[in-house]
Amino acid sequence: MNDRAPLPATLVERLRAIVGDRGLITGASDLEPYAVDWRGQFRGRAALLVRPASTGEMSRVVALLSQAGVGMVPQAGNTSLCGASVPDASGAQVIVNVSRMNRVRAVDLENDTITVEAGCILAELQRVAAESDRFFPLSLAAEGSCEVGGNISTNAGGTQVLRYGNMREQVLGLEVVLPDGRVWDGLRGLRKDNTGYDLKHLFIGAEGTLGIVTAAVLKLYPKPRAVATALAAVADPAAAVALLGRMRAACGERVTGFELVSRLCLDLVLANIPGSRDPFGQPHPWYALVELFDSAEGGGLATMLEEALGAAAEEGLVADAVVAASESQRQELWALRENISDAQKVEGYSVKHDVSVPVSRTVELVAEADSALRAAFPGIRIVAFGHLGDGNLHYNAFPPPARANDTAAWSLEVNKLVYDIVHRLGGSISAEHGIGALKRDELPHYKAALELDLMRAIKGVLDPRGIMNPGKVLRP
Repeated sequence: MNDRAPLPATLVERLRAIVGDRGLITGASDLEPYAVDWRGQFRGRAALLVRPASTGEMSRVVALLSQAGVGMVPQAGNTSLCGASVPDASGAQVIVNVSRMNRVRAVDLENDTITVEAGCILAELQRVAAESDRFFPLSLAAEGSCEVGGNISTNAGGTQVLRYGNMREQVLGLEVVLPDGRVWDGLRGLRKDNTGYDLKHLFIGAEGTLGIVTAAVLKLYPKPRAVATALAAVADPAAAVALLGRMRAACGERVTGFELVSRLCLDLVLANIPGSRDPFGQPHPWYALVELFDSAEGGGLATMLEEALGAAAEEGLVADAVVAASESQRQELWALRENISDAQKVEGYSVKHDVSVPVSRTVELVAEADSALRAAFPGIRIVAFGHLGDGNLHYNAFPPPARANDTAAWSLEVNKLVYDIVHRLGGSISAEHGIGALKRDELPHYKAALELDLMRAIKGVLDPRGIMNPGKVLRP
């Protein structure tokens, strides 16, 4: 039964006139995949979905919906983990999807920039950069389906932030359709521009609450000519942090990725992801996945990595290590890390945390959170992994048997324990996934009142009617 509140037929037909039949989805069953998030945690209902194919169409669509006072939910690849890209349950909101806007508009090799539309899939952006003998560094497990507009709107991180920074660091210019339909053309490929407020930063990480990103000018980098990757077995997070310091001292800026993986994470992948293989002959409590890039060719990078790991082993920081001898072996090592989220999904419900603290305090975070959770919830299984190189850990947990039928209340208790520790250590409750709907009500507990006032003021200026991704990030 379809009990969605219908939009006026005249409004639907005016939208159809702008985007055509291909750009409009109205059937309840056809809308279903767009109204649920990747984890299946957030499920809403939309009045319809509109897919403009150009900035001009997007501007006209947004202006029309704005005039009608209809709430809009910007959506790209819909890989959000915090519910930012799905509608609420009212059936009155319209999903505005950018996936048809997927062109690469320009590649400027002399300026080392690429201009792409918001619906461009991240893996396609990476491919075009590689074909141009350049490199785009944003890399995450969802890169085969996530889209640039979503990456910008969540300020995506991934596995190479240690060297290249978050998505914010890659953006030079933006094109944005504002909540009233006006188009801000900020597609400038400038690395220096001190002409007042740098407006693009308002929209990066705003999760579609201030406008819809339609295109971006992004940085390109020299293509790596040499890559060296290893999985090192370590005793605990303290040894991993010490190893990170030794690697950076020995290899400098070549250290591109440094990921922490607990043994339980590896066990989940081995049990739930077919074809996975343990590269070690015996289990170890923790692992560090280390990767080096160099823009110069030659075989010296692998030697540098091996020598650095050897020195760390002599210090007692590394118990064993496997260095990839081929690209296929490198991919196998990365698959163990990148498949952790999928393995958790197969295993069942877990509460997830995307938190960050200064790298120097990650050991305290794991120790204190482990102790607090195990004392409060005997039998809990803690799944800790993530981007140790930039202090961002995905600190997740499966409920103990005693709370298996009480996951909603249990999750709130776990969140408070973990977030209070993160906050006390000077950290953030959202490192790279955003706030969305999932953490909206937590934000006031961990964000200064003045910061929230400033955020609401900005929202009020750009979206005074509150129709752009309503209910996300900030309370209505």
